[in-house]
Formats: sequence, structure tokens, C-alpha cells
Amino acid sequence: MGRDVRVLKPVISGFTPEDFDESDSVRLLRALGQDATADAVAAISPWRFQAPLSPDMAAAREGRTVPFDDLVRFCRERVAGHDGDTLIEGVGGVMVPLDETRTVLDWVAALELPALLVVGSYLGTLSHTLTALQALRVRGCAVAGVVVSESEDQPVPLSETIATLRRFEPGIPIGSLPRVPAESADGRGLLELLVPS
Repeated sequence: MGRDVRVLKPVISGFTPEDFDESDSVRLLRALGQDATADAVAAISPWRFQAPLSPDMAAAREGRTVPFDDLVRFCRERVAGHDGDTLIEGVGGVMVPLDETRTVLDWVAALELPALLVVGSYLGTLSHTLTALQALRVRGCAVAGVVVSESEDQPVPLSETIATLRRFEPGIPIGSLPRVPAESADGRGLLELLVPS
């Protein structure tokens, strides 16, 4: 689309050598048409943990922590050093613990960047989404929009979930990302949605 887009996935858990090609970091790089080398992944995902757990737990299993101040500094430097669009993918939901005392919400608040909340269409998503939006508001975080990514199992059609969210959040742009077969899911559709022309 002619946009200069940079992606960051600073913290990732469930990252193993065996699943390297299926990791979020690799998918993001490939969606931008970039080579997904080990160095390229390290450049966008400096805090990688093997256990598929919340970052605080996954890091503890390796005798490590997520250094919150370094994480915020890393993101700020990458955003400031780039004239185009920078998308920073979080990890889990807004209340996922990053360390002993801070959550993803603390990270979003510290960055002072608009948040794009990506949610599923599974049973329970209405409560989870509205709660996450309320938590973001309480912390003074700007919300750029909500993307409902179609879940494999959903109790109602995607359109009904979106209509309900729009009814409760009329001032927030809410879009959808329909489910695509795994073999064709290269991430390009998501980036086109997030960075419209």
C-alpha cells in the first residue's frame, strides 16, 4: 500500500526453536515481506521465552524477568527512530502480568500510544472486550479501535458480536478480521486493516 510500516513484538512467550516458523514474530516479518532470520526476530522480539505462559511466569522458568523500563525504552526508541507507522503487538490481554507488579496495561499506559484492541469472537468475548476497554479508559489510554478476529468456535455470527460491541461502544471504530484458512494466513490482511490507505 506504499506505507512504511515497522512491527515490534517485544515480548513473546511460547517461543521455541521447533516452532520458530509459526511464531508471531516470524509471521509479522513475513507479512511485511521481510526475511524472518534469527537476527530479524531478535531485533523485533528481544524478550523471548519458551514456556507458553504469561511473561512473568515464562521468564521465571528461565531465571529471568521482563525488565519493564528497558521494554518501554526499547519501544519508545523504535517509534521515535521511524518516520512511518509502527505497530507494537502486545502479549495476551491488557491485564496479563509482565513482571511481579506490572501488566500489559502498565506498558500501554507508559508508552502513551493509541491502543488497538484485538479480541476474538468466542463465548465470553463481550465481557472480556468491554472490561478491557474500561481498564484502558481508567488508565487514560487512548483507544484507536477494536478488531474482532473471528474465532474458530463462536456462539453467534461475527456480525452479531460486532453489533453488540458497537451498541455499547458507539464512539470507537470496531472492525472485523474474518477467519482464513491457515495455509493462506500470511498476515497481510491484518496489516491492510490496521494501516488503511
